[in-house]
Amino acid sequence: MTVLASDSAALAVRATRSRDPDIVATIGGTPLVALDRLFPPARFQVYAKCERFNPGGSIKDRAAKSMIEHAIRTGKLVPGVSTVVESSSGNLGIALAQLCNFYRLNLICVVDPRTTTQNAAIMRAYGAKVEVVDRDPVTGEYLPARIERVRSLLASVPDAYWPNQYANEYNSRAHHHTMREIHEALPGGPDHLFLAAGTTGTLRGCAEYIRDHGLTTSVVAVDAVGSVIFGPPEPWEYGHRRTIPGHGAAVVPALLRPGLADRVVKVTDFDCVRGCRQLLAQESVLAGGSSGAVVAALQAAASWIEPGATCVAVLPDGGDRYLDTVYSDSWVEDRFKDFPLPGRTDPGRTDPGRTHPGPTGPEHAGLHPTDPERSES
Repeated sequence: MTVLASDSAALAVRATRSRDPDIVATIGGTPLVALDRLFPPARFQVYAKCERFNPGGSIKDRAAKSMIEHAIRTGKLVPGVSTVVESSSGNLGIALAQLCNFYRLNLICVVDPRTTTQNAAIMRAYGAKVEVVDRDPVTGEYLPARIERVRSLLASVPDAYWPNQYANEYNSRAHHHTMREIHEALPGGPDHLFLAAGTTGTLRGCAEYIRDHGLTTSVVAVDAVGSVIFGPPEPWEYGHRRTIPGHGAAVVPALLRPGLADRVVKVTDFDCVRGCRQLLAQESVLAGGSSGAVVAALQAAASWIEPGATCVAVLPDGGDRYLDTVYSDSWVEDRFKDFPLPGRTDPGRTDPGRTHPGPTGPEHAGLHPTDPERSES
């Protein structure tokens, strides 16, 4: 149900504009950082687009701002009245909590037991209500249960609105600007763009900008082993469980369009952890799990990236929310008995892992346990 203000257009302007810069105005404009130690530029140049510098700590700030401000402008959300309802276990929930607090909107975020205590605490600090659901009794998965609870809340909560990040085009439109920033920093655009695919909002937005501006940039989508985004998993992918969010999905996102990615590289939890720890050891960049996935994909692509090429790796978030997982030696050792932990082997060493053909002819990084149900949140 949508409540229209008596003068919704004027209200939207007042809600989304301020006389002086505010916290929302700092979303975007994130830096490009050279990764010359991890990827020596004598072979090809790699820059990281560091999205952790958004005020909410991740690339999801861009999507949240785009979706919420559009809904305010069109009267679907009314500050002081409406309630945003969304399913998320991580970065989008935090980004929405920040935006809803700023624009005087209520937020109910539906999560599952895998949501970290820290992420839930951050959402609550912004004033969000966090609801935890268990597995769907029919499928045994969390996502259907979360979506079912969202639909229930939409029917029972007055003036409720669901942004629906998997289908909302203002998710992908936010990333026209992400790619514009990269293009402005690198005139002509990079030769290759590596990014994690979950809702496919970043993928679609960047790919559309590249197409609309006639750039020759090749788009490499980084997916999770077992994910269905780019087609059904192949036999070798079954049975692998994944616990690191940020890329992959159990359903094909409504935002996806054919031909957005020129290549698809699938990675595992092992690859994500290795990529994160190499990034930290060699570049002193503390990045999140899906950032490690992108680094692992770049390492797997080294055999085909042409000498002298310029690559951009989009790093979606920072590693401070992964201290109990990716950066915890006990957590890693419990899951990956052969992982090169400090004192056992150099954690920053480069190990390209095993490769396998994929659904669109891409390279795949190493094979280690993952969970195909875990999707970008």
